[in-house]
Amino acid sequence: MNPVVAGSKRYSAELKRDAVTLVAELVEQGSTEWAAMGKAADLLGVGSAETVRQWVRKAPTVAASVAPSSSATEEIRRLKKENAELKRANGILKAASAFFAAEIDRPHR
Repeated sequence: MNPVVAGSKRYSAELKRDAVTLVAELVEQGSTEWAAMGKAADLLGVGSAETVRQWVRKAPTVAASVAPSSSATEEIRRLKKENAELKRANGILKAASAFFAAEIDRPHR
């Protein structure tokens, strides 16, 4: 059991290592970093995801592996740009469909 000291929990070094490793594994499986921290906190009985986040930030070797690589960052940037272009095109198509729908509804002379 974890002893309670001055209203806060003390966690063992082994539990902290397990949490950091679990976060790294969940991120590798496609989970977001914050979601992985929340899930690790729930699974290991840690008070909050913020506590796990602090452990991950203090563990440089695993924190580096959790951080996205430059190629992943570039891919994210490319996908965001493509998403913005698609949203713009979708807006144009919606406006055009509304215009043509209005033309169809107008009485013809």
